Amino acid sequence: MNHILSTGGSDMPAARKVTAEEAFTWRASWIWGEGEDWPRNEWRCFRREFELQEWEYGSAEVTITADARYVLYVNGVLCGRGPNRSWPFELNYHVHEVGHLLRTGRNVLAVLVISYGVATFTYLPGKGGLLAQLESVHRASDGILPRREFILGSDESWQTALHAGYERRSARMSCQLGFAEQVDASRWDEGWVGAEALSYPEDDGWTAARIIGTPGITPWENLIPSDIPELTEQEVWPIRVESVKEVSLVSWTHVLDVREAMDPGSRMHANPVSFAGYAAAVIQASGEAEAVIGFFSAFHALRGITLNGTHYPATAMSGEHPRRIQRVTLQPGDNLLLVELAGPDHGGGLHLGIDCDVPFTVVPPPLDELQVSKTPFALIGPFATLVHIDHQPDHDPIRAYQGFGGNQPLDGKVFPDAEVYLRCRNLAAVSELAPYRAWIKPFPERLSSDASIFTSSIWKSQEQARPVPEDLQQVCFANRQPAIVPTSSAGKSTELILDFGREWSGYLRFDVDASEGTIIDAYGFEYMEGMWRQDTFGVDNTLRYVCRDGRQSYESPVRRGLRYLMLTIHGNTRPVRLFGVTLAQSNYPVAEIGRFHCSDSLLNDIWEISKHTTRLCMEDTFVDCPTYEQVFWVGDSRNEALVNYYVFGATDIVRHCLQLVPGSSHQTPLYVNQVPSGWSSVIPNWTFFWVTACLEYARYTGSREFAATIWPKVKFTLDHYLQHIDAKGLFTIKAWNLLDWAPMEQPNDGTVTHQNTIFARTLADAAQLSEMAGCTEESLFYFSASESLTRAINTHLWSEEHQAYVDCIHANGACSSIFSMQTQVMALVTGIAAGERREKLISYLTLPPENFVAIGSPFMTFFYYEALVMSGETDYMLQDMRKQFGEMVKHEATTCWEMYPGFTENRANPKDLTRSHCHAWSAAPGYFLGASVLGVRPMADGWTQIRVAPQPGDLQWAKGAVPLPGDGRVDVAWQIREEEGELVFQMEVCAPKEVTIVMEAPEGFRPVLIHQTL
Repeated sequence: MNHILSTGGSDMPAARKVTAEEAFTWRASWIWGEGEDWPRNEWRCFRREFELQEWEYGSAEVTITADARYVLYVNGVLCGRGPNRSWPFELNYHVHEVGHLLRTGRNVLAVLVISYGVATFTYLPGKGGLLAQLESVHRASDGILPRREFILGSDESWQTALHAGYERRSARMSCQLGFAEQVDASRWDEGWVGAEALSYPEDDGWTAARIIGTPGITPWENLIPSDIPELTEQEVWPIRVESVKEVSLVSWTHVLDVREAMDPGSRMHANPVSFAGYAAAVIQASGEAEAVIGFFSAFHALRGITLNGTHYPATAMSGEHPRRIQRVTLQPGDNLLLVELAGPDHGGGLHLGIDCDVPFTVVPPPLDELQVSKTPFALIGPFATLVHIDHQPDHDPIRAYQGFGGNQPLDGKVFPDAEVYLRCRNLAAVSELAPYRAWIKPFPERLSSDASIFTSSIWKSQEQARPVPEDLQQVCFANRQPAIVPTSSAGKSTELILDFGREWSGYLRFDVDASEGTIIDAYGFEYMEGMWRQDTFGVDNTLRYVCRDGRQSYESPVRRGLRYLMLTIHGNTRPVRLFGVTLAQSNYPVAEIGRFHCSDSLLNDIWEISKHTTRLCMEDTFVDCPTYEQVFWVGDSRNEALVNYYVFGATDIVRHCLQLVPGSSHQTPLYVNQVPSGWSSVIPNWTFFWVTACLEYARYTGSREFAATIWPKVKFTLDHYLQHIDAKGLFTIKAWNLLDWAPMEQPNDGTVTHQNTIFARTLADAAQLSEMAGCTEESLFYFSASESLTRAINTHLWSEEHQAYVDCIHANGACSSIFSMQTQVMALVTGIAAGERREKLISYLTLPPENFVAIGSPFMTFFYYEALVMSGETDYMLQDMRKQFGEMVKHEATTCWEMYPGFTENRANPKDLTRSHCHAWSAAPGYFLGASVLGVRPMADGWTQIRVAPQPGDLQWAKGAVPLPGDGRVDVAWQIREEEGELVFQMEVCAPKEVTIVMEAPEGFRPVLIHQTL
């Protein structure tokens, strides 16, 4: 038995001694510190000292969760992160094994908790809180439940303090994510996580924790144990120093969170908000000088600036979009700057900078009520605000996103104070602000960041490239020898770019020796070619670390995706020694069970980047991309799950994702398109794909229990969707009716054909799912609904003149004049097109009409390949892979791009090859090369029977493996050879003996089939 004695200080109560029990029971309390219940970007430390007498090495577990995120340390060792993204009313908790870290004598549990204080695309509002419990665990060998002995739990005996090293006014990374870090190592003792005793003097900020409730309190009514394993942390080193430059930084940078300043209530949700107003500041110049004012955000609401009465519209500014650069002349003394902000904003931040050769300061306008503010900006307005929710009946998403212009800036309507708003645009001096004092207030300090690390990283005042010193490449070697970064010339800084060789996603680590005050600005991005760099507009992928003196290490608790890392080092008074700059690659733990190798090396490369993409986009859920969003998009994940089945064979993550979706019913019965999220947005196709994914998971695993559990939730949303069937029998809805990023007609109000076809198949899939769930009568209803919708589609949405399905019928009844391949493909793969219509559409797959809109994304390509395979066009599918994905390989891609080059939709600059260079909805080859070229497909639920029928296309040989659900895999190797003037197809298949294998050779070959069992 382990004896426990608390020694957290003479005034700290002893830990309660609790009799060992077999099942886990919460005995801890929710705790927090003083101050706000739900603070913005607060990094709070918690620490509990305790002693163990006669601790023998054994099992001990910390059961823990927090709002919003935590990092757990035991005796100074990082041993857990969490929780999984989850709904606040169904909050996940983790169980971390820590017995190997405990010892006889003094021990310390330490937890860093990050409170977002804003809703994101991965987090909904809760309140700051920590819940943690430590127990010893005694496991018997006979399989009975373990005995548990309570050691301690979170309560008022814990100590807490704000982590003074973190700058709480740092910028949001994006509307999807939380905050970028700015951390000053000299302002905080990182020894707080270790077992050394701390005195907790109140003047250092340490106080007793505050109990805020017991498990089960609002908003965390239900605590759900994590049903997926902990993610990996694999250290990755850079492979080379890509470049070195001596640079001069711009004079001044700043970030404004305009959305929350204009609409303070928007912190409670992540919906887009439109507004009209200004940010005003005074630039105090020491003399007349030329200056450059730059904006570096994909920020749709920036309308322009006014400096001393001269208006500069954003559309006339120079700089390659979305950079906006305006050269101006500063007069000596005060210069009134107005930044006009009118339009839609989803959140993130307005990044700006000013560069000038003469000294200047930026201060708020000289009004009494503004002088107490620490921010240089005042807010004028808002003159109007509007929250956009795309599936609400009174919302017009098209007009809402057109933005502001002229005197009609809000949703096409003149708002009451439009005249005042327009007059402010021409203010020429601070003295002219007086009549508008009723509209002027300090810009909230917490929403105004004194430095934009993103701006100062991508916009250098001067730069001079240097050859990379051989010794500097030492930063790539894990041999404990440092790379030396020399001190730059006076007023200069050093920029170096590290290439990690491939795209990665995880947590940055630094091990450096530097003088106090040395600043390391880190900026991660995905792509560069030569000296051209594609910057990550839309995500502030930066970190600022201010060094204390001497050798030190830092590990970021914020996940980032990148291939390249720019380090800008400045303020150092002696050379900086870099012992290591690494990344802890973190993803869902998977073994690379799947294999593919064939006679075409390009296809091998394409399969590899598909595999790596899928791995990087498997976190605690599937995510769309590791750099820009890290969001669980429901529709994307259906295709990602299929690729995963063929490459990794993971099932728990799929089930976990599927079960998260119905939690959005509190936002809408139609279920939202990304979960858990504060953005209440509906893409009907994404919900439909979720239903199909539920059926596919049930079939893949053979789990009728899952079908029975998920079926009521599927039925719930489909019954609400069926309420949108119109008098013609068609599905007509106002929502975000998206399928592909392409110039097809998919209006957000009306009857969209591809959406109808997908809904028809979804209803049929639902019928099959209900059968698996044991609900046969309900199955008949959904089969009938699918057939009715199919008839209506073929009656009303087929054009005899164009021999194709129209894209849509608009809300005013007008038929679409545009025809797209996307619509025809979906009519094929959903089985809507039959007979002569089906044959006509099949002919379009390889020879589309010239005026048809082409497929615009690799996501849509997944369905295109599905149509090609079902039509026997494997050759054409492989040709398309070589063309489309080969273009990525040509540009040295290590992961699959979100978009194809040539389409300008959804990217910051039309010249960009794509937006995200790693996007899992694009990894279709990982599925089709295994399912079609290797030919491995299931014939029965649970994959107990498998058909292996390769479609070789133009290949001469192929081999590989496909994981089985649960245990084992199927190994396939085939080759085509000529023997005595006859083409022979030789295939060997090896699989577990419990699996029935049916082998088929393609037509036109003499088969030689060999089946081996394990």
